[in-house]
Amino acid sequence: MSIDRNDQFKNDRRGQPVQSACSSLPSPEAQTADLRRAEQRKDMFLAMLGHELRNPLAGISSAAQLLAHPAVTQEQSVRAAKIVERQVSHMVHLVNDLLDVSRVSQGQMQIDQEPVDLLEVLAGASEQAHGLVSAKQHRLVLVQPQAPVWVLGDLTRLVQVVTNLLVNAARYTPAGGTLELSLSTSAHEAQVAVADNGVGIAPELAAHVFDFFVQAKRSSDRAKGGLGLGLSLVKNLVQAHGGSITLHSDGLGCGATFTVTLPLLQAGVAEAAARAEALAAAAPTPALTIALVDDNADAAKPLAMLLELSGHQPLVFPTAEALLPCIREVAPDACIIDIGLPGMDGYALARQLRSLPALEQPTLVALTGYGTETDQRRAAEAGFDQHFTKPVNFTALLAYLHGTAAARASPAQGQGQSLPSR
Repeated sequence: MSIDRNDQFKNDRRGQPVQSACSSLPSPEAQTADLRRAEQRKDMFLAMLGHELRNPLAGISSAAQLLAHPAVTQEQSVRAAKIVERQVSHMVHLVNDLLDVSRVSQGQMQIDQEPVDLLEVLAGASEQAHGLVSAKQHRLVLVQPQAPVWVLGDLTRLVQVVTNLLVNAARYTPAGGTLELSLSTSAHEAQVAVADNGVGIAPELAAHVFDFFVQAKRSSDRAKGGLGLGLSLVKNLVQAHGGSITLHSDGLGCGATFTVTLPLLQAGVAEAAARAEALAAAAPTPALTIALVDDNADAAKPLAMLLELSGHQPLVFPTAEALLPCIREVAPDACIIDIGLPGMDGYALARQLRSLPALEQPTLVALTGYGTETDQRRAAEAGFDQHFTKPVNFTALLAYLHGTAAARASPAQGQGQSLPSR
C-alpha cells in the first residue's frame, strides 16, 4: 500500500501545511533522560528537606533543655526563647513554601485583591529578613520614595515575594556584603529591586533559577540553606499579581539583581485607600473579651498572655463543652477556636454558637493547622468570620482583632462591611 506524502501533514484553516504534532515529541531516549534528571532532583530535594528540618529542630531541642535546666539565668532564658522563636519562624517558612508549591502545581494559589502600599511591603520584608541579614553582618541599603506607592494585590504574598528575594540575596552573599532594596516608579508601573554583591549566577544556571528545586552548586556544609523553592514561588506570585520578574547577573563573583515589576493602582483608588488607612490608624482600639478554645495548653496559654499584654481580656477553655454552658455569662466579643477539638470540633462549636437565640453574636476566628482552601471554605460555611493557620502570625491576628474592636465600637460604620480573608 502506497502512502501519499501529504498524509504526513495536516492543513490548518488557512490551508497552510502544519507539521504533525507527533514529530515534535522528544525521543524515547530524551524522555528517559528527563525522567532520570527529575528523579535525581527529587532525591536531592528530599535530602535537603531532611537537613533543613533537622537543623531548626536541633536548635529548638537544645533551647528547650536549657530553659528546663534548674541553674538557667534570666539572660540565658531570654536567649533560648529567641532561639526558639527564630527556629520556629524558619520551620514555618519551609512548611509554607512546601504548601505553596502544592497550591501552585494545582492552580489553587489564592491572592487577595486589595490596595497595598509597597512601602509597607518593603518594611515588612526587611523586618522578616533582618535575622539572617544581621547574622551575616550584611549592610542593607534601602532606597525608596517618601510618598506611598499603591498596587492592587495581597499584602502577605507581596511581603513573601520581597522577603524571599532578600533571604536569597543574603544566603548567596559572603559575610559583610551589601544588599540593596529599592523601590521606584515609572508612568504605570512600580519596580522593586533586590541587588547584592555576592557570588553571582553562572550563565548556565541563570535560565533555570525560577524552576522548582534549582539551586546553585553548594558545599557539603549546606551553609546557604533553603529548599530551592523560593524563587519559583516568587515568580508565580508576581505573575499572579499581573507583574513580571527579571534577573541580571554578569556571572560568578559579580552579584545579582532581581527586579519585580507590578502595575500601579489608579490614583483615585490609591488616594481613597490612603485616607482609609489614616482613619483606621487614628481610631481608638477598645479592649475585647476573647474566648480562646484550644485543648493544647502549651499553645493556648502563651497566646492568651500575648492577648492580655495587648490590652484584651482572654479566657481559655480546653473544649467546646467547657465554653457553651457559660457562653452568656462570659459574653465574649470574639472567640478564637481550634478546629481539631476533642468531643465537639470547632466547626460544630461555631454552628452551635451561631444558632443560640438571644446571644449577641461574637466574632468567630478559626485558628487551626488545617489551612487549605477547602478548610477555609468549611470554616466560612460553619459560621467563622476569619481563618488563621497555626502557628499564627500574632501581628496579623492582633490587627484583625483591632479591626473587629473598631467595628464594634462604631456599629453604624461596621454594617455592611465584609471581613478580610487571610
